[in-house]
Amino acid sequence: MNRIDQLFDKKKNNILSIFFTAGYPRKDDTVSIIESLAENGVDLIEIGVPFSDPLADGPVIQSASTQSLKNGMSVKLLFGQLADIRQRVSVPLILMGYLNPIIQFGAERYFKTAAECGIDGLIIPDLPFDEYMESYKEIAERYGLHVVMLITPETSEERIRLIDENTGGFIYMVSSASVTGAKNAFSDANLAYFRRINAMQLHHPRLIGFGISNKVTFDAACEEASGAIIGSKFVSLLGTENSIGEAVRKLMEAIR
Repeated sequence: MNRIDQLFDKKKNNILSIFFTAGYPRKDDTVSIIESLAENGVDLIEIGVPFSDPLADGPVIQSASTQSLKNGMSVKLLFGQLADIRQRVSVPLILMGYLNPIIQFGAERYFKTAAECGIDGLIIPDLPFDEYMESYKEIAERYGLHVVMLITPETSEERIRLIDENTGGFIYMVSSASVTGAKNAFSDANLAYFRRINAMQLHHPRLIGFGISNKVTFDAACEEASGAIIGSKFVSLLGTENSIGEAVRKLMEAIR
């Protein structure tokens, strides 16, 4: 069974998923960050593949992507860093990356190599659902990878139900129709959206991302979904703290 499925089978709420950009702040930090997060009880880890034009990301993650690319990070190098990651951690791992680098690397090769490294799923923010169904679903299933789709407050109920029926793992609920970035609290509109999706009684569990940065937003997300994804807050800490361990410690303190 896919590790993502195993996680959601045994843990139904308060799931903590953390995003970071591979190759940031230093090129060779990727494995150390994964190990530190796993050691501190993070349930799911999302490894960002840097890209020069990350449209869904706010300034913090855009800056991290730029620095990572300057550091020399590439898809090929990332797969090399992850080659023996399953000898080190058992936590589910997801690659989050845009479509262009996947196409340049070769989609079949990308999916195959990811599976060989022990990756459990992929998030491709700019992959349209129809294109996923036509060109990528079969490849993902062949290699046992879940392609996690994003929904927003503007996503129609019909499309949400199609995503629920045709993808695996979980559904990534984008908290608002904006780019990534930390928030201090959710608005009434955010909460109404969470409750509307919750009332749909979807088959797949949901994690809420974009804007999770503290105990208030983490708890609010966990109230209306299986858990939350934190990205910008952690990436920011990686850029300001003296060590990976200190960044992880401060992150965990912020949501407790």
